[in-house]
Amino acid sequence: LEEMDKFLDTYTLPRLNQEEPDPSKIKWGDAGAEYVMESTGVFTTMEKAGAHLQWGAKRVIISAPSADPPMFMMGVNHEKYDTSLKIISNPRGSPEHHPCLYWAAKAVRKVIPELNWKLTGMAFRVPTANVSVVDLTYHLEKPAKYDDIKKVVKQASEGPLKGILGHTEHQVVSSDFNSDTHSSTFNAGAGTTLNNHFVKLISWYDNEFGCSNRVVDLMAHMASKE
Repeated sequence: LEEMDKFLDTYTLPRLNQEEPDPSKIKWGDAGAEYVMESTGVFTTMEKAGAHLQWGAKRVIISAPSADPPMFMMGVNHEKYDTSLKIISNPRGSPEHHPCLYWAAKAVRKVIPELNWKLTGMAFRVPTANVSVVDLTYHLEKPAKYDDIKKVVKQASEGPLKGILGHTEHQVVSSDFNSDTHSSTFNAGAGTTLNNHFVKLISWYDNEFGCSNRVVDLMAHMASKE
């Protein structure tokens, strides 16, 4: 470590450490911070998160589903963001807590209105330090073969959702996805179908590292619009 005025230089990024529970008293402008990630889980409304704007922050991104700020997810609706918005939500669900995963399903319905009243979710606590799995079972209005579904997902992972959606056909376990940067990786070999209308898909994600990478992507997208 190297002392640099108020900052700690770890030879990767200079860091400013403060012990201030009140966001309205944090002088972000003095630190040169323009984008603030609100990750406490406490200040999740427009009014509370807006306290960060009082001392120099230009934008606030709340890392939780919120009642009033608009929600944006990379690869889903990030193109709808406009610079008039000072506070937004980049929702993520924490699999360690049942209510949070329910909020994650609720957040998906909010950013993809077409899924409203068509999707729900639940969580199981398991003795693993990291990485989560999505077991998605759904009924199709139009029939589709599983091989065709795999093909479409693979094309998306190599095209418009490259870097966000992963794809694998290998035999994998949860630890294979530790520190994986994708939001989710489709496990093509693990899914199955009862028939062409009833499908089960399996997808893995690092519930910390993947989400953090999408936050950075979203901030970069916001900055590109300035």
